[in-house]
Amino acid sequence: MQITTSPVTPFLIPLAAYVLGSIPFGLLLARLFGGGDIRQSGSGNIGATNVARVAGPAAGILTLIFDGAKGAVAVLLAERLAGHYAAWMIIAALAALLGHCFPMWLKFKGGKGVATAAGAFAVLAPLPLAAGAIVFLAVVFKWRFVSLGSICAAAALPLLVYFLWAPGYAPPLAVTFGTLAIALLIIYKHDSNIQRLIQREEPKFSFRKDKDAA
Repeated sequence: MQITTSPVTPFLIPLAAYVLGSIPFGLLLARLFGGGDIRQSGSGNIGATNVARVAGPAAGILTLIFDGAKGAVAVLLAERLAGHYAAWMIIAALAALLGHCFPMWLKFKGGKGVATAAGAFAVLAPLPLAAGAIVFLAVVFKWRFVSLGSICAAAALPLLVYFLWAPGYAPPLAVTFGTLAIALLIIYKHDSNIQRLIQREEPKFSFRKDKDAA
């Protein structure tokens, strides 16, 4: 089916998705729950894992939900504006992720994008996301490193999307390459975690509130 879009749609979709993705919920919720500036505590990351360590599990869970919602809403917006056109949906997912990782409000120093990407793929490709979640949970359960689980799930996601997109069908090329770009960005944002994992200095995950966590 031929999909038509208005002249502003190509600009509106990624712009709106970026702005949505750039809302620093982790920073806001950490302050609300008494954790202060999350960038000055723990790992310095504004994502759910560090928020949970510094401000407690409730703040961490809410950060996870709201960060995921950013990706989901961005893709739903693209779906609405472009009529279920998968290319625009993956563009929105990538733009939301870029907003989270490089938010204009925080001098382009943001989070690592796992929850935002998960929210986007919950709308775009729920079955591959579910398989990726199994990979993530299995790694975290075995080794208790959230970062390692995130890296492994991100690395697996392009293959999962390719093989589980739809029974008997490969995804559109835009989705394939967009998913690969998202996976590479998430892994890139985990560079410091990779270094700590190699040096055996990466902290294991715990819901215990600890403002001195590294």
